[in-house]
Amino acid sequence: MPERVRVRLLITGLVQGVAFRQSAVFEAERHGIAGWVRNLPDGRVEAEAEGERSKVEVFARWCEHGPRGAAVEWVDATWGPAKGEANGFKILG
Repeated sequence: MPERVRVRLLITGLVQGVAFRQSAVFEAERHGIAGWVRNLPDGRVEAEAEGERSKVEVFARWCEHGPRGAAVEWVDATWGPAKGEANGFKILG
């Protein structure tokens, strides 16, 4: 059985707004992982994803580069064991 993990990402750059969050949701759903993404008041975007390690790693790498038009400057990732609480992937806030 594949290892399940969780990652929390803080993404800095020109990523605020609906376009980046919708793209992140699409990317996560494409890989079948669960979690959420939201804008923070300080201009960063926060995301948490959970699922099979290989799929979560692909999502984290995607977040490092962002979709076309999003200028991602920096990503801080905190990895941990899966919580098993996430259901689907959604935009918060």
